[in-house]
Amino acid sequence: MRESGDATGSHVRVADWTRDAAALRDVRYEVFVVEQRVPESLEWDGIDAQCVHALALDASGHVIGCGRLLPDGHIGRMAVRAPWRGRGVGRSILDLLIGLARQRGDARVVLNAQTQAMPFYARAGFVPSGPEFDEAGIPHREMTLKLR
Repeated sequence: MRESGDATGSHVRVADWTRDAAALRDVRYEVFVVEQRVPESLEWDGIDAQCVHALALDASGHVIGCGRLLPDGHIGRMAVRAPWRGRGVGRSILDLLIGLARQRGDARVVLNAQTQAMPFYARAGFVPSGPEFDEAGIPHREMTLKLR
């Protein structure tokens, strides 16, 4: 599972942090730092080079979303530019990351879902697995998906 497409003409591929860092950082900066007002010091946590990244592009090759899979099975930094939300891009990113975790033998994937996004993750099979907590001033809840 290296790449997938959807009806919007967009596609998702595995990114290379060295080659694609600028594109990944650009979409994350727009969504998290500008739109959601997450402090930059929290957004850039220094572990990106250790993660597997997914990059979503429109039919013209413009970056429209991203996400990452940490070595411990956590999925995070799921971001889709506003005009592309609700069009299946986030689900394509999530499906690619889940597939990659499954391929490497992870027993489960875990994520910290913004509470407003919990229904999105629940549709993919994630189940709440912890109490609500604050992260960067935004309410979150841990959610888990068993892979085997």
